Amino acid sequence: MKKVLFATTALVATAGVAAADVTFGGYGRFGIMYNDNDSNALLDSSTDLTSRMRLQIDATAESDAGVVFGARARIQADGNGTTNGAGADFNGVRYFARSGGFEVGVGNIFGALESMPGQYPVDMGLTGLGYDYTAFDGNGDAYTSTGDGALNGVEVLYSAGDLAVHVSASDVSDRVAGYVAYTWSGWTFAVGGQDSDNAGDTEWTATAGGSFGIADVTLAYADNGTNGDRVILAGRFDVGAATDVEVYVGDQDGADTGYGIDFNHDLGGGTSLRGGVVKQFDGDTVADMGVRFNF
Repeated sequence: MKKVLFATTALVATAGVAAADVTFGGYGRFGIMYNDNDSNALLDSSTDLTSRMRLQIDATAESDAGVVFGARARIQADGNGTTNGAGADFNGVRYFARSGGFEVGVGNIFGALESMPGQYPVDMGLTGLGYDYTAFDGNGDAYTSTGDGALNGVEVLYSAGDLAVHVSASDVSDRVAGYVAYTWSGWTFAVGGQDSDNAGDTEWTATAGGSFGIADVTLAYADNGTNGDRVILAGRFDVGAATDVEVYVGDQDGADTGYGIDFNHDLGGGTSLRGGVVKQFDGDTVADMGVRFNF
C-alpha cells in the first residue's frame, strides 16, 4: 500500500492533533471465469471475462493523548459478462476510535463472525469462486465494499497478547454477535455466537487452525440455523519458492459435498497469477484464472 502523509494546516487544522495520515491502496484483477450452471436447467454453461478494481482510503488522526480516530471507505468497480464495472461509487464508511488493544467501530462495521479467525481459511482462485469454504456463510453482519453495510452497526474489538475478543451489533435482524479467540503453540482456536431475529442466521461457530509441517490447516464448523450446519476442512501448502496451493472440502446440510483446489504464483512486485476450480454445494462447477496486482 502506498502511504501519503498530509501535514498541512488545511488537513490538520484542529489544535491538539498530533498527526494525520491518509493511506491509499487496493488491488486490481482481471481474467476469465467459467460456470457450468448445472444447478439451473434453463442456463447453459458460460465463460466470461471477470474483473475488479478496488481503491481503499484509510484516514486517521491521533490526539495528544494517543487515541487514534479514523475512517475507511472504498471505491470498487466489478466487471463480468454483462458489465465493465461502470458506476463505481463510495461504499458506506466505517469510523473508529482506537487506543492500545481496544477499538470501537461504527457504521459499515467488520462484523464479529465475518472477522473471526478461521472463517476464511483459504481464498480460492482469482475471485473466491463462491466462498463456500466459509463456515458461517455470510449469515451475520459484514463489511461491504459496495453498499451501506449494517444499519446502526457498532462493534468493540479487544486484543491482548494471544487473546482476541470481538463483539458487534446492528439493527439488521437485531443481531448481536461475538467471538473469543486464543493462540497457543502456533494454533488459533476461536468460538463465536450470535443472537438474531433471523432463523437462518448463524447461531454458533467454532474454528481451529495451525500448521502441520508443510501445510497450514483449518477445521471450521457453524450452526447456521435453518440454513443448516456446515463443516469445512481446508489446507494451504507451498509447492515452490513462489507458488502455493490451497484445497478444501466441505459438508453442508441438504447439499452436495463441496470441494476445490487452486494455485497462487507470485510474479513479484505485488503481482500474482491465480486460478482455481471448485465444486459448489449447489452442484455447479466453477473455475477462474487471471492476474491480480496490489498497489
